[in-house]
Amino acid sequence: MVNRIMLNETSYHGAGAIAEIATEAKARGFKKAFVCSDPDLVKFGVTGKVTKVLDDAGLAYELYSDIKANPTIENVQHGVAAFKAAEADYIVAIGGGSSMDTAKAIGIIIANPEFEDVRSLEGVAPTKKPCVPIIAVPTTAGTAAEVTINYVITDVERKRKFVCVDPHDMPVIAVIDPDMMSSMPKGLTASTGMDALTHAIEGYTTKAAWEMTDMFHLKAIEIISKSLRASVNGEKEGREGMALGQYIAGMGFSNVGLGIAHSMAHTLGAVYDTPHGVACAMMLPIVMEYNAEYTGEKFREIARAMGVEGVDDMSAEEYRKAAIDAVRQLSVDVGIPTKLDAIKEEDLQFLAESAFADACAPGNPKDTNVEDLKKLFRKIM
Repeated sequence: MVNRIMLNETSYHGAGAIAEIATEAKARGFKKAFVCSDPDLVKFGVTGKVTKVLDDAGLAYELYSDIKANPTIENVQHGVAAFKAAEADYIVAIGGGSSMDTAKAIGIIIANPEFEDVRSLEGVAPTKKPCVPIIAVPTTAGTAAEVTINYVITDVERKRKFVCVDPHDMPVIAVIDPDMMSSMPKGLTASTGMDALTHAIEGYTTKAAWEMTDMFHLKAIEIISKSLRASVNGEKEGREGMALGQYIAGMGFSNVGLGIAHSMAHTLGAVYDTPHGVACAMMLPIVMEYNAEYTGEKFREIARAMGVEGVDDMSAEEYRKAAIDAVRQLSVDVGIPTKLDAIKEEDLQFLAESAFADACAPGNPKDTNVEDLKKLFRKIM
């Protein structure tokens, strides 16, 4: 079997890293940036940290902020039109997964206009050309969209999210500057952090996992488990740890896929607008229980990475429970709810069918079906 690893051409890590944006733009001969960022980041001055770097370097740009928390087909199509009108030649994406997902879709369509309907990008789309060059600057420690070949778009009309997997959408440069994440409120820090943990655990246990991605995922689990509580409390070292941990998780899962915790979370986000990280955190321990017997000894290493002691003296049943309990405890400690009141019995069939059709579902270590997914959704009602 042949395994593939795809990463950014270049990534910068550490406080003050955003200064390198100007260096890279000049070195690559870029002329005008299309800056994608969400309205709140613009309002609270976070986007301005990056545009100041561009201003100080005398680099031209145009700002696009018509971006929703769960970016829609319409957002993308408006962005494509705005990019063309701006006559830009590269994108600077500033934000969480929403900004970066929007930027990826815009960049792909500009380079491959035959996909301008957006829906045809679902799954592994047969695009021919790399997207417009993207410099990705995350402001949340969770999605790792800056180092993945994935993006997610919401189809409002059909009440579903669809996952796009395309090697052509990888940002050429990632700038992981923890100072850009310092203004995240506690709730967002917690939810995006649990999204990162879900990436790491699902990536570690997915059917396509192999030695190199296992290395990334185990280290990510360790760093996230040590850092998330402190990050939620606003501690500098915790923020720095999460910035690195979520990126390392992205290095892994982007190359091997995820599982049904993510496919179910995508569905909850599309139907109820549930924040993605919250949905992942709710589903992760439930899905871990469902998958436990199909993961070999991997839950022992998850438990070890999460700081559980004495795992080598435990039976398989004991270390699997220990791993699941550690995940549940971390989620509770950072304030994630365990139930979603919005779910109704009459919604379960649609939810389960949507999750089953999601691009993440086939990677789950245990083959699933619509009836099993309905039972799993019931556990958070």
